[in-house]
Amino acid sequence: MNALGRHLLLELFDCDSDAINNLENVKGALVEAAKRAQAPSSTSSSTSSNRFGISGVVVIAESHLSIHTWPEYKYAAVDIFSCGDVLQPEVAANYLVEQFGRRADLRGRCPAGDVPELAVPIVNKPVAVS
Repeated sequence: MNALGRHLLLELFDCDSDAINNLENVKGALVEAAKRAQAPSSTSSSTSSNRFGISGVVVIAESHLSIHTWPEYKYAAVDIFSCGDVLQPEVAANYLVEQFGRRADLRGRCPAGDVPELAVPIVNKPVAVS
């Protein structure tokens, strides 16, 4: 199947509460995960902390990585979206698991944009999704 992109949904369990409640730690891990996954160098990140944990996102030209943490439950939810075939979402996911989770569950891996016929040409190179 050819698709315009890939989308991974990942849950992390038994996380280190201090690690997922540290704003700089979460922000740094998201940026590093994007780099390791071969994201284009033009990345920007935005994270916010509140009394319920941290929400963070790295947005790049063709994709995004996001995380939402619940330190009180030692839990984090991760969303990785990739257009085209440059970004390697599995590499980013594996890095975030190494950094935060003792146990991970891949909740979803789905093609994005499985459009058989488009009225305009596809600008991004489609990826083969198995």
